[in-house]
Amino acid sequence: MDGVSSFDEPLKKLLGGATAKVMAEHLDLHTVGDLLHHYPRRYEERGKLTALADLPLDEHVTVVAQVADARILMFNNGRGKRLEVTLTDGSGRLQLVFFGHGVHKPHKELLPGRQAMFAGKVSVFNRKMQLAHPTYQLLDASDADEATEAVDAFAGRLLPIYPACKQLDSWRIAKAVDAVLPSAQDAVDPLPAALREGRGFTPLPEALLKVHRPQTKADIEDAKARLKWDEAFVLQVALARRRYADTQLPAAARRPVADGLLDAFDAKLPFTLTEGQQKVSKEIFDDLATEHPMHRLLQGEVGSGKTMVALRAMLTVVDAGGQAAMLAPTEVLAQQHHRSITEMMGELAEGGMLGGSDHGTKVVLLTGSMGTAARRQALLDLVTGEAGIVIGTHALIEDKVQFHDLGLVVVDEQHRFGVEQRDALRSKGKQPPHLLVMTATPIPRTVAMTVFGDLETSVLDQLPAGRSPIASHVVPAKDKPHFLARAWERVREEVENGHQAYVVCPRIGDDAEEAEGKKGKAKKKTAEEDPEKRPPLAVLEIADELRKGALAGLTVEVLHGRMHPDEKDDVMRRFAAGDVDVLVATTVIEVGVNVPNATAMVIMDADRFGVSQLHQLRGRVGRGSAPGLCLLVSEAHEASPARARLSAVAATLDGFELSRIDLEQRREGDVLGQAQSGVRSSLRMLTVIDDEEVIAAAREEAVAIVAADPELEHLPELRTVLAALLDKDREEYLDKG
Repeated sequence: MDGVSSFDEPLKKLLGGATAKVMAEHLDLHTVGDLLHHYPRRYEERGKLTALADLPLDEHVTVVAQVADARILMFNNGRGKRLEVTLTDGSGRLQLVFFGHGVHKPHKELLPGRQAMFAGKVSVFNRKMQLAHPTYQLLDASDADEATEAVDAFAGRLLPIYPACKQLDSWRIAKAVDAVLPSAQDAVDPLPAALREGRGFTPLPEALLKVHRPQTKADIEDAKARLKWDEAFVLQVALARRRYADTQLPAAARRPVADGLLDAFDAKLPFTLTEGQQKVSKEIFDDLATEHPMHRLLQGEVGSGKTMVALRAMLTVVDAGGQAAMLAPTEVLAQQHHRSITEMMGELAEGGMLGGSDHGTKVVLLTGSMGTAARRQALLDLVTGEAGIVIGTHALIEDKVQFHDLGLVVVDEQHRFGVEQRDALRSKGKQPPHLLVMTATPIPRTVAMTVFGDLETSVLDQLPAGRSPIASHVVPAKDKPHFLARAWERVREEVENGHQAYVVCPRIGDDAEEAEGKKGKAKKKTAEEDPEKRPPLAVLEIADELRKGALAGLTVEVLHGRMHPDEKDDVMRRFAAGDVDVLVATTVIEVGVNVPNATAMVIMDADRFGVSQLHQLRGRVGRGSAPGLCLLVSEAHEASPARARLSAVAATLDGFELSRIDLEQRREGDVLGQAQSGVRSSLRMLTVIDDEEVIAAAREEAVAIVAADPELEHLPELRTVLAALLDKDREEYLDKG
C-alpha cells in the first residue's frame, strides 16, 4: 500500500460501523491516520496506581484499583437495589455505584481483592467521590488464558490513557489503535532526511509506535520530541509558503515624498515620537516602499500610540498618490478614529475646502447608519480620489464602494474582524494593497508565530510620555464586604476631585431575564445555596442600586450594546464632555473609548472576565495626567484559580506578561480559537506555550527550505503531508489568514 492510501483508509473498514460512528461523531476521528494521530494524554504505570486521592471532579478518568468491599443495598421498600463497591489504592478510597439490572454482572465479578481498571466521570455524592455505572476491565480474570492475556497487555507496561468520551473508554480506544498500528509503517515522513538526521530524530513509523505502545519512559520522550517537531515544522512550512507567495504578488511601491502631507503633519506635531514609534514607522515605511504587498501585524498596548503610527503610514501612501482605508470593528470606534484623526490632522484633513491646507486631503467616514446624502458624497469622494483617507466599519467592503487607487488597508483589532472581510477589501485595489493589522491584545511570540504566522510582526512596547500609572486592587466582596463599601467611597472621592469613573458589569439585565421567565425562580434558590450559580451582575440593576445607595447624588448613566446607536453616542458624548460622573457599562467600552478625565474603574464580578479583557478594560483609565485606579470586585473564594487570575492582573501592568499567564491558564485551545480550526486541529502534540523553542527552530528551518525550493519539488513527502494538512478549508483559512 502506498503511503497516503493506508492512512486515508476509513476506520469503519477496520473497526466496524458502530465504533467508527462513535469515533467520528464524538472524537472527530475518521481515518486510520486520524486515529494514529490521536495520541495518549498520559500514561499509567502498571503497578503504580492512580492516586484516588487526586481525582479531578467532573472529569472522565481511568483508574486502576482494588476492590475493598462490595454490597447490595435495597431501597424503595425493597423494590430497587443498588450495588455499592468501595475501591482502594493506598492513597484514598472511591465509591462505585450500579443500579437496577446493571448490578448482576459487577456483583459477580467485583469481589474483594480483585483488581481492575475502571473508567467513568467523577461526581460527588454525600460528600464522597464516586463513579456511577463505570465501565471496567478486570486485570485478574479467573480464566487462565484470559488472565495471561490481561497480564501481557498490562503488566510492566506503560498504559496509554487516551482522550476519551462517555461513549468510548480509553481502553476501547487502545484496542482500536492496536488494530490500526501496523499501518504506522506506511507513514509518509514530512521531514527532509538531512534535517531529520541533523537533529537526530526517530523515524516517523517508530515514533508512532513508541507514542502508542511505549516500553519505557524514554520511548515516550523520543516520540513526543519527534511528533512535536513534525507539527511545528509542517505548519511553519505552510506559513512560510504563504509569506513567500505574498512576496511574489505585485503591489505599487508607496515611497515617502519630501515636503508632502507627512512632513507637514510631522511639523505640526506638539510632541516627538517615542523611539519605539520611530522604529516601527521605519519598518512600515520600508515595507511600503517595496513592490510586494506589506503584511504586517502591529501589536501595541492600549495607548502606546498605534493610531499615530498607522496615520503616518496612511499619509505616506496619500503622498505617493494612493488612498488608505482604516477598518474598525464597530461604528462607535470608526467615529472615534475619524474624530481623533481629523483632530490630529487639523487643516490637513480639509483638502479642497476653504481654509484647508494646500497639502491636505479629505478624510471621510463611511458607516452603515449614515444618511443617504452623506453616504453618496463619501462614495463620490472615494471614487474620484478626492478623499485620501477613509475610515469605516465593514460597510467599506460592500460592492458599491469603489476606490480611485487603494494603496493601504489598516485593520483595527484583528480578532474582531473576519478573514473573508479582510480579503474582500483587499480585492478593491487595482493590485493587492499593503496591509497593516493592529491589535491591542498582546500576543505571546509563539502565538504570533503560529496564528499570525503569515504576518511580519512589529511591537510597540513603550508607553508615550504623559500616560499615568494605574493602581489595581482586588476587592473580595464576599469575605470583606466593608472593602466594597470603601471602593464606592473611593469612586466618590475621585468624582469630588473633578474626575469620572467607569463601573463595568458582565451583563445588561432586564429583558434577558424575562426571556428566561420561569427559570428565574429556580435560579434565585440556587443562588443562595451557591454563589457560583447566580447570574452575573447586570448593568441596569447595579446602576439602579448605585443611584439609590452608595453613589446617590452623582450623575450615573448606563451604556450597553442593546441601546440605539444615537443613544449610545449621546451618552458617550456627555461622558466625554464631563457631564456624567459615573458610567455603568458592559464591555462595549473595552475598545477605543478615550476619556482622559476618567480615573477610576470598578469591575463587578471581575472573575467572569478573561485576563486580556480585564487588561483591556483597565487601559481605559489613567489616560490623562492623573493616576488611574482599577478595583476588581469578586466573590470568588480566596484559594480559587479565579482569584489567582485577578491577583495576577492586579500585580502587573505588562500586557505581554499577562498574555502569558492567560495562555498558561486557558491553554491554547481558546487562544487559537474555533475560528482558526484549520490550524488548531493540526496541533495535537504541540502546545503553543511550552514549545516556544521548537516553534522558533521549526520556523527557521521552514524559511530556509521554502527560500531554496518554494514549490518543494525536491521534497515530495513534505508536499504530500502539506496537502493533507491543508485540505481545502484550511488552505482557505491560511490564504485569508
